[in-house]
Amino acid sequence: MHVVADLQLHSKHAMATSKDMDLEHIAAGAKAKGLNLLGTGDFTHPRWFKELKAKLEPAEGEGLFTYAGTNWMLSGEVSTVYEQEGKTRKVHHLVYSDSMEVVAQLNDKLSRYGRLASDGRPVLTGVDSAELVEVLTGVSASVVVIPAHAWTPWFSVFGSRSGFDSLEECYKDQSGKIFAVETGLSSDAPMNWRLSSLDRVALMSNSDSHSPNPWRLGREANVFELDRLSYRDVFDAVRLRDTTKFRFMIEVDPSYGKYHFTGHKKCGVRLAPKEALSLDNRCPKCGRKLTIGVLQRVEELADRPDGFVPNGAIPTRHLLPLYEVISFATGVNRLYVKSIIDEQDRLIRTFGSELAVLLDATQEELSMVARKPVVEAILACRKDRVRFDPGYDGVYGVPHFD
Repeated sequence: MHVVADLQLHSKHAMATSKDMDLEHIAAGAKAKGLNLLGTGDFTHPRWFKELKAKLEPAEGEGLFTYAGTNWMLSGEVSTVYEQEGKTRKVHHLVYSDSMEVVAQLNDKLSRYGRLASDGRPVLTGVDSAELVEVLTGVSASVVVIPAHAWTPWFSVFGSRSGFDSLEECYKDQSGKIFAVETGLSSDAPMNWRLSSLDRVALMSNSDSHSPNPWRLGREANVFELDRLSYRDVFDAVRLRDTTKFRFMIEVDPSYGKYHFTGHKKCGVRLAPKEALSLDNRCPKCGRKLTIGVLQRVEELADRPDGFVPNGAIPTRHLLPLYEVISFATGVNRLYVKSIIDEQDRLIRTFGSELAVLLDATQEELSMVARKPVVEAILACRKDRVRFDPGYDGVYGVPHFD
């Protein structure tokens, strides 16, 4: 079975999230994108969990659920904030379960550390990362915990502002239970391959979407070929890094991510790692401390050269959302432009899904229905021939198709 899975997104109950992030709109967005397995997101939120229990039905695949023609996996994200070794640590964790009953028990445990109704991604205090894993896996051995967007400066396991230098430092005696790491928008698999310490874990890509629009939902995803679709089969393919089953990851070029380069948004300063280091990581305009980008943080921890590929690595295919391909290829460079949305939707209707447009449609087929600059931009994405002004300090990168 061909499975395209986006296992990290948020509901309408999370901060800074579209009011359309309900099951109906997310399912519609998944169909347009070409996804057939989604994480529910936010199962810790009482109102969202109530809706999940009311609407989701057990799927044919054990441990999964179905609604509106889409398969769903119970998922959530929590933020732990605590002191360790004299430093404030802020780490986000993805949590997965195969059972509504288990989620109810997880929420009961987590409610002791924070107010779950405050946000779809609640902040937990009084518990560190290792204790969190011990508590959650103590409820059920089927519970999976994965570090979220592992390199984001502010809230991640390797974050430059509040993270750690290794999984073992973060998760301590529970680190053996961590079998995968989420790359996040500002890093990709090749960047993570530069750390030999990560050879023991798999990598995953998910969108962390706050909107059901196809330029957010599924912009990063995981592609499987499975004999059967179930909770266990998905995570077995990940855990074992079985390249016959876990076929590839869909990732945006990390330069597109909001924290790839080091910089200072207020002053419009974007710097490569060597440039930032030459300035002692201080803004050359105002002198304030720069936000260390993911690329620089990887350079700090890497023990392998750029371009190293470990044996048995799951491949990556770099794509950009179709809307942004059309927009930047035609010089519009703005979101929510009706003419671009109309062109995007027409291509999706023609080929069945956005991923079919981006991955499968031939040049000849595309040329029959799309403008020449759009066709050339889609082909450039497939061949990794897109130039970027890298993202930095919360600013998205800008693609160039010239």
